[in-house]
This record gives sequence, structure tokens and C-alpha cells, in this order.
Amino acid sequence: MELKRIAYKLTVCKVSDVSAIDTTADFYFIGKTDEEISLVCKTEDTPSKTTERDDGWRGFHIQGVLDFSLIGILSKLSGILAENQIGIFAVSTYNTDYILVKEENFGRALEVLASEGYTVV
Repeated sequence: MELKRIAYKLTVCKVSDVSAIDTTADFYFIGKTDEEISLVCKTEDTPSKTTERDDGWRGFHIQGVLDFSLIGILSKLSGILAENQIGIFAVSTYNTDYILVKEENFGRALEVLASEGYTVV
């Protein structure tokens, strides 16, 4: 399985209103529930008005489109990282899964996954 690195630094934050989000940016993920509005975006695109903010994330995603019948892909990746004491923030889209790790663990996370047979591009 091939993993593709995301070249830029990311921020995970909460906003009180979606109008604060620049929806013209080329990368962002919004999650809205009855309790919160979460945003993952390039650090430089983080809205000035966030209610909480956590910078210093890097990420990668599973290359290609994943069929919904595939089972355990995210579980296996997160398990490998957990065994190596690397915490994650996961985001799933219709096509694939994105895994974010803190910047200080990014290189080690990719090395660990490569040693487990994943190709990192």
C-alpha cells in the first residue's frame, strides 16, 4: 500500500462559525456536529478567530481511492503507530483516509510504516 506525504504543516482547530473558514483554500477539512465545528487546514490558512487551536501537525494519506468494502486499513496503520508510541489525528473522506501526527513524530512515523512494508512517496 502506498502512502503519500502532505508537503505542508497543518493545524487542527475549532471555530464557532463556518464563515470564518476560507473555503477557497486548496486544502481543508471541516467536521461539524451538534457540539462543534472542527477544521484541519494548512497552518497559514488557519482562521484568525478560532476557539481552540493546535499547530504542529504533519500528515499523509493512503494513495488512491479506497473501496468501502475494505476493512481494517486505518486500524492497521493506527495500530502500528500506537505500538511505536505515536499518536494520531485521523480524518476520513469519501475516497481515502488521512493520518496526521505531530511534527516531531512525522519522520519516525514514516520510517516505522516503511519498515512494515508501506511505500511512502
